[in-house]
Amino acid sequence: MPLTPQQIREDVAASLGEDPADIPLDGDLADLGLDSVRLMALLERWRREHGVRADFADLAETPAIEAWVPLLGAA
Repeated sequence: MPLTPQQIREDVAASLGEDPADIPLDGDLADLGLDSVRLMALLERWRREHGVRADFADLAETPAIEAWVPLLGAA
């Protein structure tokens, strides 16, 4: 199953204990509390469940959902 922007938002929200509606697509996720440990856990899950091949460093460089969509192959 391909990863979608909404699924990314929901997964990030769950990782942060937030409501998905409170996670902006263009916001800096680090400012919302997404640290490297949580990011790595998300990335490993997406690799396992969705076949994502993105690199941790690329995601960490620009921690925003809209920047991740093309990197994660989300449709």
